[in-house]
Amino acid sequence: MSGSFTESFADDGKLLLCVAENGHSFEFECSETTSVESVMRFVESVAGIVFSDQLLLSLDMKLEPQKLLSAFGLPASDREVVIFNKAMLQSNSHPPSPENVDLQEVDDALPPASLHEHHPLDDASDPALKALPLYERQFRYHFHKGRAIYNCTVVKHENCERLTREQKVQQRAVEVATRNLEQYYRVIYQNFLEFMKRYKHQHRFHSDLLMNFGRDIEKLRSAKIHPYLQTDSRKCLLDFVKEDNLKKAVENCASSHRQFENKIAQFQQMFVDVKRKVEELFACRASLSMKNLEVAVKDHERFINEQKSIMQSLSKDVNTVKKLVDDCMSSQLSSSLRPHDAVSALGPMYEVHDKNHLPKMQACYNSISELLDFCKNKKNEMNNFVHSYMQKITYVTYIIKDAKLQFPVFREAMVRQDDLFADLKLVRGVGPAYRACLAEVVRRKASMKLYMGMAGQLAEKLAMKRETEVRRREEFLKTHGSFVPRDVLASMGLYDTPTQCDVNVAPYDTSLLNIEITDVDRYAPEHLVGLHSKVASLRSSLAMSSDSSLSAETEEIGIDSLDKDNFDDILAASELVEIAGTSRMEVENAKLKADLASAISRICSLGPQVEYEVLDESGVENLLKNAAEKTAEALEAKDEYGKHLLTMLKEKQRHCDSYEKRIRELEQRLSDEYLRGQSHVNNKDESDLNFMHGKVSEFKAEASGDIEGNKTHVSGSEPMDEISCVSNLSSKQPCKAREGMDENMMDSSQVLSHPLDSSMLESQQNNEKGGKDHVVGEMGVFLSNSSTAESPPRSLDDNKATGRGLDAKDNDDIISELRNELMEKSNKLSETESKLNGAMEEVAGLSKELEMNQKLLEESQMNCAHLENCLHEAREEAQTHLCAADRRASEYNALRASAVKMRGLFERFRSSVCAGGGVAAFVDSLRTLAQALANSVSDNEDDAIAEFRKCIRVLADKVNFLSKHREELLEKCRNLEVTSEQTRKDLEEKKELVKTLYTKHQLGKQANKEKISFGRLEVHEIAAFVLNQAGHYEAINRNCPNYYLSSESEALFTDHLPNRPTYIVGQIVHIERQTVKLPSLLSAPVSLEAGKTDHLGSDQGSRTHASSSIISTSSSATTTTNPYGLSSGCEYFIVTIAMLPDTAIHQQAS
Repeated sequence: MSGSFTESFADDGKLLLCVAENGHSFEFECSETTSVESVMRFVESVAGIVFSDQLLLSLDMKLEPQKLLSAFGLPASDREVVIFNKAMLQSNSHPPSPENVDLQEVDDALPPASLHEHHPLDDASDPALKALPLYERQFRYHFHKGRAIYNCTVVKHENCERLTREQKVQQRAVEVATRNLEQYYRVIYQNFLEFMKRYKHQHRFHSDLLMNFGRDIEKLRSAKIHPYLQTDSRKCLLDFVKEDNLKKAVENCASSHRQFENKIAQFQQMFVDVKRKVEELFACRASLSMKNLEVAVKDHERFINEQKSIMQSLSKDVNTVKKLVDDCMSSQLSSSLRPHDAVSALGPMYEVHDKNHLPKMQACYNSISELLDFCKNKKNEMNNFVHSYMQKITYVTYIIKDAKLQFPVFREAMVRQDDLFADLKLVRGVGPAYRACLAEVVRRKASMKLYMGMAGQLAEKLAMKRETEVRRREEFLKTHGSFVPRDVLASMGLYDTPTQCDVNVAPYDTSLLNIEITDVDRYAPEHLVGLHSKVASLRSSLAMSSDSSLSAETEEIGIDSLDKDNFDDILAASELVEIAGTSRMEVENAKLKADLASAISRICSLGPQVEYEVLDESGVENLLKNAAEKTAEALEAKDEYGKHLLTMLKEKQRHCDSYEKRIRELEQRLSDEYLRGQSHVNNKDESDLNFMHGKVSEFKAEASGDIEGNKTHVSGSEPMDEISCVSNLSSKQPCKAREGMDENMMDSSQVLSHPLDSSMLESQQNNEKGGKDHVVGEMGVFLSNSSTAESPPRSLDDNKATGRGLDAKDNDDIISELRNELMEKSNKLSETESKLNGAMEEVAGLSKELEMNQKLLEESQMNCAHLENCLHEAREEAQTHLCAADRRASEYNALRASAVKMRGLFERFRSSVCAGGGVAAFVDSLRTLAQALANSVSDNEDDAIAEFRKCIRVLADKVNFLSKHREELLEKCRNLEVTSEQTRKDLEEKKELVKTLYTKHQLGKQANKEKISFGRLEVHEIAAFVLNQAGHYEAINRNCPNYYLSSESEALFTDHLPNRPTYIVGQIVHIERQTVKLPSLLSAPVSLEAGKTDHLGSDQGSRTHASSSIISTSSSATTTTNPYGLSSGCEYFIVTIAMLPDTAIHQQAS
């Protein structure tokens, strides 16, 4: 483990710990398996916070001591853990202590004074030499002082950065605490909003119950129940509840309602105060800004950089003076740099140190000190702010938690309020429940009819398949039975026939109340449900949107027990052959009744509280959208069904027209036959025949009514009932489903055309079977027209035949027989009339249903008209959009054409600009482009092209002008270059002349000022050296030859010159005597004796001149070479000279 004050970490296995109260941060080495308790122990050891007082937060999570760091996704390089001290969060905790920074001042950082330390040059006689060590000590002192100031400044700036980092850590800690509080507050406030939403819903409902209690009572009192349900104690819906106990319940509910409302108001005010305090707390955080402080700390880094540059200058100066002193100590000063020159150069340097460098460093130090004081103040403010802010967070958290604890109490109180208002809700719910029950009765009856109708359709389908199988077997026996003996066929089992299939549905729902859909509104009006106007539209949409689902539920009745494919076959068969009571119209009507009843029941079962529920906008939009989709689908299905009804009606009308035509033909043929029979009757029996004619006319009218009834029956179907599903009745008429009206009509016409045919006798025998005809009539099967229409013509034909075989005496007997037969026919006609009356009643019922269907059709047509209007409006709107689109397309085409033109112009311009050939070619191409554009002007061009053409013309003019101006400038430049070259040559000649004159002047000045020594050479004297033939500089000396210039001095005078000068003049600073030895003595050791003589001189006046020299003599010098070509044992001298001061020596080149 290690602690460090760093800001961010990226290494794995390290966790950054930040203390909120002081901003200190530590790095803790750990892994995912490290426990939080270990981290808290580490914090206790390094930060001094007690284990039990630590609160660790990372993002929005609180770290529990018993868990591992991996449970919180730690350690992570981009996350830190903030530690809060619970003891400092208490209201009675002491405020944080002021920030204290212990730093060493500049005076304490200076080393011990060394200004009075003794130096060897302090004893020198030359004041310049004595001044050098003083300058060294002063420069060294300046350097140490500057370094002390710099070190203190750096330490203070680091403390400023540390304080800034700690404040940033505290700022992040405040943000973490704020987010934690904000999340906690948001959760509690959301719970409060949901609670208030439920309360407002309950409050509105309970207020409505109390306000409209009298109206609800009157509604129940005015609503009479169905007569079948009435008893002595129950006459109206109010008898369902105990009216005597309701008044006391209303008083208790009203009192409790007011008390609970006051409590909720107090609770709501508490949350208003909580919200205000939270907002105030978050608002005070806005004053917490670190931007200015960070900018200030960053800006003050320039003072550190300035001090660094000054320290480099001081260090360089110290090294310079130290080198001078060392050179003086080692006697290596060149002749060109004397001590007084060094001292005179060090003086200005000292002035720069004392008056510039050190004050600047002190000023930088003072600025950083002020910044540190500012940072300390900001840090103290931050400590106090964090302390007070965390205490406020603790207080707000406490009051939020107190409000949270009241939620269960108020929820329980809401439950008690619901229990208390149970009696009032019972009064409100009686009406909707009663209406829902009546609707459920209607739905069940419709569902039962639908179920039985489908069972009947299934039975008819099976009967048709059985008949098909029977005919197929008969045809087989007819084809192959003549070739095979009957006993063999019987043994093979080929004489068996399919058995009848009975589809029986056990009766159920026999005790349902006998009411229809119209009775629901009669016995339970819609106002019992208590729908408000504001929710009526929404509920209608909801009911409409649920129609499809309810229809699906209704259609599932009775289908679950059948296979889907078989049921589809049944429906397909029912379209081809319409069974009595099971037509598609009746099936659809039953389904619609079930849907309507189910919708009414659903609306009632939604409960009276639904109208007080508050739906958000998205929920309302979704409901309305679904309702609109379902409505559109229903309207489309309704339109399709309306078209189907129109097609069916047209088909029925065509059949009716054909039946009417056939009936009129049969009536005419019957009248003709009757008239022919009447011509054979004797005049004597005219009165009896007249009576018979009246009967026949009555029979004709009844027959026509019978046929009309049958025709009406063809166009519609009887209502469905339970008998329609019994298949054994269908077995009594096996061919009923196959026979149509046309076949019956053809049979009747054949009987009339052939009176004595055997088919007429068979028809009479069939008509005598009254039981079968009666059963078939009850089942709604078509009436047999031949049974009533054949008898009168057949009787007349029989009488005619009898008249031919008898004489006139038997007329009376014939008339008696005819009278008896007419009486029998009259009885039969009476029976037929009763049947016709029943059929007419059925026709009346079917007419009502037809009127209802007609109304539905008219409503469908109205909907179609509305949809057509909408379609026309949509077409007009589309036409408007189309016109706008065309206009925009034309605008786009115009813009595109203009863009294409502009593109072409720009391409021409680009080709002109990018064309090769230099500036002249560019000017010509641009001028040519401008002329071409000017010649291609058209009347229909837009403003942009004209503006572009104008710009090109202006650009061409300006480029032409600039090209001409450029040529003029080039010509002037060439002239200036020639003039400049001539001037430069003249200047060089003048410069050489001035240099020669200046050299002569300096030599004359030097010769006049100081005298060159040509005798014995001594130190400090001026000597002249000339270049000899061997290439060495030899001194001009009349007394003693062999004085040569040293290589160092020669290099000093010649290195900066291009050629070696013919002579050199300088001041002697050192003379070394040497002797040329024999070659055998060159390897012997040589001992040198050196004597030093210091000559100090001073001249006080306008300037201080100091020089020193060292003369070395040798009595026995040895050398290994003979560079000057002297003989052995010859003595020679090596002379070191220095340049003459205040004189620039210029030598002529050889």
